[in-house]
Amino acid sequence: MPLKRASRGRTKGGKGSSGTIQCTNCGCTVPKDKAKKVTSRLNLVEHTLAKELRAQGAYIASPMVLKWYCIS
Repeated sequence: MPLKRASRGRTKGGKGSSGTIQCTNCGCTVPKDKAKKVTSRLNLVEHTLAKELRAQGAYIASPMVLKWYCIS
């Protein structure tokens, strides 16, 4: 029977076991090297107000949001 993926869907290679994380969407436990990591920025201030504040020289922080998703 042919092999579908040489990596078996993981990125660890020959490093042994990797840690586990929880899926953000469904909460199931997934190996860290098999899960998909999605980073995005969270806007705390709406766009028009942020544009005005930046014009006046203000710094607006936008924290990074880290999400892990399982494949299924």
